[in-house]
Amino acid sequence: MVALMPGITAPDVSLKSLQGGSLSLSSTLSNNKLVVLAFFKVGCPVCQFIFPYLERLHQANRDAAIWGISQDDDSSTKAFIKTYGATFPILLDERLQFTVNYGLTNVPSVFLVDRGGHVKLTSVGFVKDDLEEINQRLAASAGKPAKALFTEADNVPAARPG
Repeated sequence: MVALMPGITAPDVSLKSLQGGSLSLSSTLSNNKLVVLAFFKVGCPVCQFIFPYLERLHQANRDAAIWGISQDDDSSTKAFIKTYGATFPILLDERLQFTVNYGLTNVPSVFLVDRGGHVKLTSVGFVKDDLEEINQRLAASAGKPAKALFTEADNVPAARPG
């Protein structure tokens, strides 16, 4: 599966936000040590599966920049967000400009980008260990212990391909 690999400089993302205005990766990195970019499509079952865990990641790391990047239109994305309860910023990539720039062939695709703009971790599909690694890195960058993302009751598989 093609996607930006760790070590590559992430293309700058500047997209309209569902919450109003727009956000850009370069300006956000000037204020944050790490940014998580999670590309998704509303009709994707694995995207639907991962979103509650992305929300947990956001809740555990409230000061971190975690963005969902939708490949769908405004109204479909709003309905998806309402269903899956995401409270982190959601950006719209309706023209798939950044999907192409990031080399995506599958969603969900999640990237952890450092302050220098370098991809530190790339995860395609749902990979439990990757989300746990992102959680650990976000907590460490904030100087705090990581909160658990998963419980035994979740009965989460190790991976689900996108």
